[in-house]
Amino acid sequence: MEVRLLSAILGIIAVLPAGWALEDLDQRKIGGFWREVGVASEKNLALKTPRRAEGVFLTVSGSNLTVKVVFNNSGSCETETTVGSDRGTSGFAFPGHREMHVLDTDYTRYAILRLSLLWRGQDFHVLKYFTRSLEDEDELGFRKFRELTADTGLYLVARHGRCAELLKEVSSVLSCSPRPTQP
Repeated sequence: MEVRLLSAILGIIAVLPAGWALEDLDQRKIGGFWREVGVASEKNLALKTPRRAEGVFLTVSGSNLTVKVVFNNSGSCETETTVGSDRGTSGFAFPGHREMHVLDTDYTRYAILRLSLLWRGQDFHVLKYFTRSLEDEDELGFRKFRELTADTGLYLVARHGRCAELLKEVSSVLSCSPRPTQP
């Protein structure tokens, strides 16, 4: 039960010391589909969960960031949605003492995030590497991720999965659909 709760929290939301976040995040460009490609953490618990995040869809509205995450839970796809608020310095705060900071991105191919949370009196930090593509890891972005995580300790490369494909398909349809107008 504890492992599942922690994996859900870490799947949704990473934080380096102050000054490591991207200085000028363009929130309009960070939105959309991202596939999780890599995860790094000093905590083994964060990497050994059967419930793995495969992809996220980010929607920015004003100072809020909505994060829809798709997980592969032993072969079944599950989604969770949470809303965070702008914290400045390329970060967002989420309920439950969670934060997400964008460390590096080119907006079109890759993003490196740091997620953090306070759980049972301990700070947990996870670095995550995302790409826009379902197939490509983006060599430049992945090299930057490896450099950032060289001293982190434990490391895992996520596998391409059908849950991320489904999220991208559904999110693309929803973001392209015309919104109904109010009479």
